Amino acid sequence: MSEERSCTTGNVLLAFVLGGVVGAGIALLMAPQSGRETRQKIKDLASDAKEKAADYASHIKEKVSSAVEHGKGFVEEKKSLIATAIEAGKEAYEKEKEKHAK
Repeated sequence: MSEERSCTTGNVLLAFVLGGVVGAGIALLMAPQSGRETRQKIKDLASDAKEKAADYASHIKEKVSSAVEHGKGFVEEKKSLIATAIEAGKEAYEKEKEKHAK
């Protein structure tokens, strides 16, 4: 459940950042500046947005990798328990089979 919340929070954060970028871009286009200054500000803004998106993607990648590793460990642990239970079941079956054979 916490994984779902973090993804939802991440989506909200991403939407907020993208909304801010779009709003800032519109504000720059509407501001009374020369074309060169406006283009430079848009370029800077796009560069900042790209860096933030890369950081966000890196953060998400780390979380996913961590979750996958956690899942692998969980599966291995349960796999071992199931194998042990199957062996115990086989041994119990063989013992009961020997009791009834005599």
